[in-house]
Amino acid sequence: MSGFDLIVVGGGPGGSTVSTLVAAQGHRVLLLEKEEFPRYQIGESLLPSTVHGICRLLGVSEALAEAAFMPKRGGTFRWGTSPEPWTFSFAVSEHFSGPTSTAYQVERMKFDKILLDNARTKGVDVREQCSVVDVVEEDGRVVGVVYDDPDGVRHTEHARYVVDASGNKSRIHSRVGGKRYYSEFFKNLAMFGYFEGGKRLPAPNSGNILCAAFSSGWFWYIPLTDTLTSVGAVLRYDAVERVRQDKEQALADLIEECPLIADYLSDARRVTTGPYGEIRIRKDYSYSADKFWRPGMVLIGDAACFIDPVFSSGVHLATYSGLLAARSINSVLSGELDEARCFEEFEARYRKEFSLFHDFLVAFYDMHQDTDSYFWKAKKVTLSSAPALESFVELVGGGASLETGLVDAGSYDGVRKSAFKELKELADRPTGEDGTDRDLFESELVESVMEEGTRIQLHALGAGDDADDVSPVAGGLVPSADGLHWAERG
Repeated sequence: MSGFDLIVVGGGPGGSTVSTLVAAQGHRVLLLEKEEFPRYQIGESLLPSTVHGICRLLGVSEALAEAAFMPKRGGTFRWGTSPEPWTFSFAVSEHFSGPTSTAYQVERMKFDKILLDNARTKGVDVREQCSVVDVVEEDGRVVGVVYDDPDGVRHTEHARYVVDASGNKSRIHSRVGGKRYYSEFFKNLAMFGYFEGGKRLPAPNSGNILCAAFSSGWFWYIPLTDTLTSVGAVLRYDAVERVRQDKEQALADLIEECPLIADYLSDARRVTTGPYGEIRIRKDYSYSADKFWRPGMVLIGDAACFIDPVFSSGVHLATYSGLLAARSINSVLSGELDEARCFEEFEARYRKEFSLFHDFLVAFYDMHQDTDSYFWKAKKVTLSSAPALESFVELVGGGASLETGLVDAGSYDGVRKSAFKELKELADRPTGEDGTDRDLFESELVESVMEEGTRIQLHALGAGDDADDVSPVAGGLVPSADGLHWAERG
């Protein structure tokens, strides 16, 4: 007998999600986290599907409400041809009307600890300060992990499945096989820090993420509390020399280049102590593995793939992949379905979700007009050569992809160009006299990136229905009524 049914490597949102949803089915789950929570992490802006879907399934809705995180009703952008900021609101969509039309801006130290503590209460054996160094294989199958405990003592634990949820710096992701592909199109870096006393958008959008394009790239401005703000600049990768020497001066210079952000920070001071006191740089953060699973092992979250953060997709993709992996593991452990079939469904659906966000982001970059900018010239998809198209088609492809548009650059270009044009036209509409939001839900791309999140919320409410669920796999599976297993289509 294996020691555990599942070992999860990494205690972030993805790891907490999969471990909790598998343990809730009565299975034996071990979670190994290399750090001690609370710990710092970036990726602070959530989507409604995470708050009202995944978190409800996990049973943490009350804890999130008690944490009093900053409510977020959408996003505000200085982007495209409009010289003034415009707003995209979740409530514009019929799917997100009422109480599910908001999300949260979260301090990840607090949010991630809520999810990890919840995993403990749901029966997960959580061991912090335990660093996984390798996996154990037998007859071509992963059957466990090797890890060092807080005292440096090495241990081996066995399980029927291992989930790697240890992020972009995973030490074991390559044991799935294949390699990780980095995007040439999104080959950027981010420089970010935290400020006290920054301005807020006018109500009711004071909790929105603000994204502002400028000549060297774009800024995020995320209000975490009434006074604390996360501020970061996304730049071309070759700007690394500009920001490496004097980070304080480099960030100050970038802020001055973007008048909107400079104005919002005019009376603010940068936090210089504690977990928010460091100016951080992250690079090469858009990538995808060409395999997400092998017998006995699964990659989820950033261990599998990550995409540019302009639409706040990081935590969504991590928790969504955790849900997909939990469905597959629960279905196999209960003896309901074949392993290969379950995990092919997992990979195809996760890769499809990643590709939808990728397409939206490519289109979003493409619609910004700044013909004199070195950064923005490089982001014009409609002017790209075939090699540029091939580079991002390759990124979202992979062995499990069954969509022609994801494996053939010519097909991708033809199919997506009209969708890109549609999004740009919607964003470029003049703002109404009453200051109404841009209804980006009229766009095929925006509808597609929110569609799966809507289904998750319905499952969380006990109203799941497979009638309009289309599997990316021919003859594929659909979620069970409770959303925690796979099932044959009824």
